[in-house]
Amino acid sequence: MIVPSFAFVHPITIAQEDIDALDHVNNVVYVRWVQQVAGAHWRSVAPSHVVDACVWVVARHEIDYLKPILASHSVEGRTWVLPPEGPRSYRCVAICRSNTGEVMAFAKTTWYLLDSQTMRPKRIEPHIIE
Repeated sequence: MIVPSFAFVHPITIAQEDIDALDHVNNVVYVRWVQQVAGAHWRSVAPSHVVDACVWVVARHEIDYLKPILASHSVEGRTWVLPPEGPRSYRCVAICRSNTGEVMAFAKTTWYLLDSQTMRPKRIEPHIIE
């Protein structure tokens, strides 16, 4: 898998409680990480008035677990967004080893943009895409 060079990078901390009985990061933890990386990216690029006017909700997570992540690993999330369709956006997140860039897991998540006042779907306008 090739991660685009423009991907937003967010460090991930592996907590002891993330490790399961098989001595690697539990699969459920990846969902939390995907959401943390997505939120960090959104807050880093969106002006506060846009953040206040919009709410993102998840409709679907698809995660491919490629290699186990151990407590001793240093990892980061690398994310990018695919072209939207109306109120729907597709976000890719690669969970990578920090020192090598090796992709350990890959997620594609479907998000919907809602108006924060009405909580109804809202078309993703060009200024948001930018």
